[in-house]
Amino acid sequence: MYRLDPRHAPAPWAVLATGWRAVAAQLPKGPVTVAVDGPPTADWDGLAARLAEELTAHGTTLTALDLRAHHAPPAEVRRRTDDTDDPYYCRLAENDLGDLFDDLPRPPRPRPGELVLLYGPGASLLTHDVLWYADLPKRHAEAAVTAGTGHNLGLPHETGDLRRLFFIDWPLLDRHRDALAPHVDGWLDVQDPERPTWIDGYGLRATLADLARRPVRTRPYFNSTPWGGHWAQRELGFSPEARNTALGYELIAPEAGVLIGPHRGQQVEIPFQLLCVLHPDALLGPEVRARFGTSFPIRFDYLDTVDGGDLSVHCHPKEPYMRERFGWPYTQHETYYMTLGSPDTRVFLGLREDADLDLFRKEIEEAAHDGVPMDPADHVLTFPAERGRLFMIPAGTPHASGAGNLVLEISATPYLYSLRFYDWLRPDADGNPRQLPYEHGLANLETGRRGDAVTRDLVQEPRTLRTGEGWREELIGALDEMFYEVRRHVIGEEAEVPDDTAGRFHVLNVVEGEGVLLRTAAGDRYTLSYAETLTVPAAVGAYRLTAIGAAPVKVVKALVRPHTDA
Repeated sequence: MYRLDPRHAPAPWAVLATGWRAVAAQLPKGPVTVAVDGPPTADWDGLAARLAEELTAHGTTLTALDLRAHHAPPAEVRRRTDDTDDPYYCRLAENDLGDLFDDLPRPPRPRPGELVLLYGPGASLLTHDVLWYADLPKRHAEAAVTAGTGHNLGLPHETGDLRRLFFIDWPLLDRHRDALAPHVDGWLDVQDPERPTWIDGYGLRATLADLARRPVRTRPYFNSTPWGGHWAQRELGFSPEARNTALGYELIAPEAGVLIGPHRGQQVEIPFQLLCVLHPDALLGPEVRARFGTSFPIRFDYLDTVDGGDLSVHCHPKEPYMRERFGWPYTQHETYYMTLGSPDTRVFLGLREDADLDLFRKEIEEAAHDGVPMDPADHVLTFPAERGRLFMIPAGTPHASGAGNLVLEISATPYLYSLRFYDWLRPDADGNPRQLPYEHGLANLETGRRGDAVTRDLVQEPRTLRTGEGWREELIGALDEMFYEVRRHVIGEEAEVPDDTAGRFHVLNVVEGEGVLLRTAAGDRYTLSYAETLTVPAAVGAYRLTAIGAAPVKVVKALVRPHTDA
C-alpha cells in the first residue's frame, strides 16, 4: 500500500524531544548563548515566546535578540540580490546570508544563570555557544507566499513574492543551511507550532550517515494547479479537501524531505539535500559527485491530469541559456512515462515537419495579449498517450501532457523553468492570467528536430538489455544529449532480479503491479509498493528485487549514464 508518510528509524543513540517543554529542556543551563537559525517562514515570534515561557518557568533568565530587526534597508537588500528586471526569472542568488546585513549586532555576554537567545535567519552569524536550526519544509514557504502571509528573506515587513522566493531566498538559504549541517547541535522541526520535535545534532548526523548507505524514500506530497486532476486524491488518499492533485513531489531533491522518527507523533522532516551534502560519495557515487557536486541530479514527480485539463505547451531552457541566464550548471531535460494513459489521450511533443515558426510566434502573441485561442496541434506533434510509453523531452522541445493522463516525470532536477508558449487562455487560482514567459521559450525552441526525427529519437521502442528466469531488463529511453537514461524491469510472479548500483545511485518506481521487495547485500529489506519511488544510494552496491503479488510487476529505473569526453 502506498505510504503517505514513509518514516525511517533514527540512530539508536539519537535523542528526540517533542513539545515545547521537552524541547526547552534540551537547552543547556546558563551562562550560555544559543543561536537558533532557520528560514523566514518559521514563526520566530512564537518560537521565542514559547522558549521564554518554558525557560523562565524554570528559573532561567532570558535575553533575546531578533536578527530580523538588523537587516540592511529593503532597497539595499533588493539591490544586492537581484539585478534584473525580468518579471519571471532571475539568476540564482550567489550571495551569502551576511550580505543582507550592514552591521551585525554584538550580542550581550550572558550573566550567571542567563541564556542569551539569538534567533531568526542568520542567527548563526553571531558568536554563540550552541547552534540549533529551526526548519519548515519549503512547501510551507510557497504556500505562505501564495496566500499573501509569507515574507522573503531580508524583507520581513513586505509581502513576499514567489519569484524572489524560488531564485533568491532558497538558493541563499540552502547554502547557508548546508554549511551549518556539520556543526548544528540540534534540529527543530516546527511544522506543528504547538508540538515541535527536536533531534540532537550528533544523532541527526549519525542517522543521515546510515541512510546514505541504504534505500531511502522521501516524503511525498501533491499541490494543486489550474490543470490538476484527481487520481492521487482517489487512489492514494492525498489532500481530499484540495481542489485537485496536480504536481506530485515524489523525489524533487531541493524540496524533498526524509521523515525520521519512531512514529507519527514524534518525527522530524530533514531535507534530503543534507544526505548529498554530508555523504555525497555514498549517496551519489564518486563519478556522479565529480560531475554534479552535491546536487542530486534526477527527479521523479507526477503530473495528474485524470479528470483534469491539458498542461500548458512549453519547453525548458537549453544548457547554455540555463547556465548563463539562470545560473544552473545543468539543464531541465525531462521524460514522460505514462503510468496511466490510453490511445484516446495524448501527449504533445516536438515540432511538426511543416511548422511555420513565424505563424507560431504570431499565434502565441495573439493568445497572450488579445485572448485569441490557438490550436497547438497546428504546430506541435501529438502522440497517443499509451500506458507504459516513455517520451523523451530534451531541453528546448515543445511538449505537454494532455488531459486524462498520469505522467511519471523522470527528469533532471531543475524544475522551475517551464517556458510556456500557450496555456489555453486559462486563469490562475485567483482568476488572473497565468504567466507566459514565451520570449524565453522562443529563444530556446528546438527547431532542428521535427516530424519523423521527433518520432525516431524521442518515442523509442524498448530494447532488452539482459534477461533471467521470469524477468528482463529493458532500456526504454536514452539520448546522447541527456545525461541520464531510463530502464524498466519486467518481473514475473515471484521472480527475482539481481541488480547492482555499480557506483552510481538508482531511482526506482513501481509503475505496474502490487510492488517489489528490495533486499541489499548488507541485509536491508524494503517493500516498495505501486506508485512509490525509492532512492538506492550508490553505496548499496548489489541488491535484488522480488515481485510481490500474483501479477507481473514493472519497475522503472533511472540512473546517470557514464560520462565520456567524446
